[in-house]
Amino acid sequence: MIDPATRLAEIRSRITQAARIARREAGEITLIAVSKTHSAEAISPLIAAGQRVFGENRVQEAAAKWPALRETEAGIDLHLIGQLQSNKADDAVALFDCIHSLDRPTLVTTLARAMDKAGRQVPCFVQVNIGAEEQKGGCAIAALPALLDQARIADLPVIGLMCVPPVAIEPAPFFALLDKLARDHGLAGRSMGMSDDFETAIMLGATHVRVGSALFGARG
Repeated sequence: MIDPATRLAEIRSRITQAARIARREAGEITLIAVSKTHSAEAISPLIAAGQRVFGENRVQEAAAKWPALRETEAGIDLHLIGQLQSNKADDAVALFDCIHSLDRPTLVTTLARAMDKAGRQVPCFVQVNIGAEEQKGGCAIAALPALLDQARIADLPVIGLMCVPPVAIEPAPFFALLDKLARDHGLAGRSMGMSDDFETAIMLGATHVRVGSALFGARG
C-alpha cells in the first residue's frame, strides 16, 4: 500500500509538471486535500508530510474532527467545498478559512450577517452550475452577474469561481468556460479540477484543485 507521503509527493509532482506545460508557476496552484469522510487518523499522516490545506463537504463533520487536529498543528487552512445550508452559516464562518459554495442570494445575505457578527471575513468562491445540471448546486451562468453584484454590495470577499463539471464528459470545455467567466468578472480564483482531471484544470487556469481519492485512496 502506498503511504500518504508518497501519494502527496506524486500529486505535487504532477501539479508541477502540468504547471510547467501551461507555462505557469506551481506556486500559483493551491492543492486542497479533500478529507471528507476520512478520519483524523487518516488525515494526520498528510499533515505530517507537509500538507496544510484541506477540504470538507459538511460543516458538522468538519466541526467533529478539525478542532482537535488544529490544536496539534499550526497553519492549517480549512476549506468548505460542499453545499452550505443557510442555518450553518455561523458555524461555517467560525470554522472555515475559505468557502467554495456561495451559490444563491439568500446565502449572500446570511453569510454577510454571519461574518459581521463574527468580525471575520472569510474568502468565498461562487459555485457555478457550469453544466446546467438540475441535480447539482451552483449559480446558473445567467444569474452570475447579479449574484456577484449582490455579494459586492454586501461586502462579501468573493475571490473567484468554483465548478464541478458533469460526470463522464470531457471536462476541458467546462474548465475553459469557468476561466472565461472569472476573467470577464475580474476574479483571480478558479477552484476546479479533482483527482481525475486536475492536470487539465491546471492547463486551463485552475488556482485551486480539490484532490481526494488520489491522496487518500478509497473513501473511509
